[in-house]
Amino acid sequence: MNCLINDTFVPAKAFQLMINRYDSLGVSASKDEIHDAIKELDKGLFPNAFCKILPDLVAKDSSFCNIIHADTAGSKTSLAYLYWKETGDLSVWKNIAQDALVMNIDDMACVGAYTDIVISSTIGRNKHLIPKEIIKTLIASSHDILQQLTSYGISIISGGGETADVGDIVRTIDVGITAFSRMPQEKVIPINIKPGSVIVGFASFGQTTYENKYNSGIGSNGLTAARHDVLNKFYLEHYPESCSPETLDEYKYTGRYRLTDQYLHKDKNYIVGDLLLSPTRTYLPVLKEIIDQHRSQIQGIIHCTGGAQTKVKKFIDKVKIIKNNLFELPPVFELIRECTLCSDHEMYQVYNMGHRLEIYTDEKTAIQMIDIAAKFNLDAKIIGHVESSENEDIQIESFMGTFNY
Repeated sequence: MNCLINDTFVPAKAFQLMINRYDSLGVSASKDEIHDAIKELDKGLFPNAFCKILPDLVAKDSSFCNIIHADTAGSKTSLAYLYWKETGDLSVWKNIAQDALVMNIDDMACVGAYTDIVISSTIGRNKHLIPKEIIKTLIASSHDILQQLTSYGISIISGGGETADVGDIVRTIDVGITAFSRMPQEKVIPINIKPGSVIVGFASFGQTTYENKYNSGIGSNGLTAARHDVLNKFYLEHYPESCSPETLDEYKYTGRYRLTDQYLHKDKNYIVGDLLLSPTRTYLPVLKEIIDQHRSQIQGIIHCTGGAQTKVKKFIDKVKIIKNNLFELPPVFELIRECTLCSDHEMYQVYNMGHRLEIYTDEKTAIQMIDIAAKFNLDAKIIGHVESSENEDIQIESFMGTFNY
């Protein structure tokens, strides 16, 4: 029996896999098990903030608060490992350093903490496979990124970190960051999304004034599925250490590309590895200016990471989010869509699909925010609006169809 999916007949067995491709690879876009495990924990001073806000434990000042955040580059490190093994190009690890940093600092910016941040890195590696040159590149690159942010008035200082040789528990390498900030409570931006507001989407792709090359927009979410859906069995045969042995081989590397292959999109050629390994864009230079000018008009800032275009659902109450004016799908997501065993419905839960930051505000302020983004050559536009609802719903309308979550 075959099923018609995206105008293509798909074997029934493959269709069953498409029902939840992400889970079949041993990962989760929704992180339901994690959220269930922490649901009874204290939610901090601002329960509906994007990050947990703690009392000030540093100076015991009741007018201040503390924010601490931890995240990693995720399985993107496995993709970088493959690219480095195939090409010998160490520079790919510079992007991984940025991925780990941005997954922390851009989350923190969503609550208004975009400067005066201290970070510490934690790198776990399999020393048999990851030489010191990679560690050196990661550390040096982190320093360079912090120096660049300083030029935009964003102060982030490294407090060192830990590099552990843990080959028995890490197959290749894991790169993480922990970040800490202290700020006045009055400057915290909680999430209070109201009916009648509009949604400003900020593109994840293109080239801003603070980037030195085109960014595909891939970010650091969904890379397990992207890697296995796009790349072919060559990588399973030559680098079995790049994936979990517990995942069935039939689910691994089901695509048709090598990282060094070209992908033609609208008469322009891209290198597959460049698309999949673009660094996670930071929005901090833009957010700094937006927050400084429009803090009181912001109803919520959402970093569309885990959960992608459905991330906001965790922070709404009796409203319906309608996203009906999304960006044209960037080439990297066209590539993934051509190869993926995810359904179109699932893709919006796994990938940012063109914008990885959204701000909820009034229409007048939205236009001013779009103008600020333009100064940085960052595409931004109103991508949707908010309506009253008895439930917490998200509706996405795109050329791929209408999807409800």
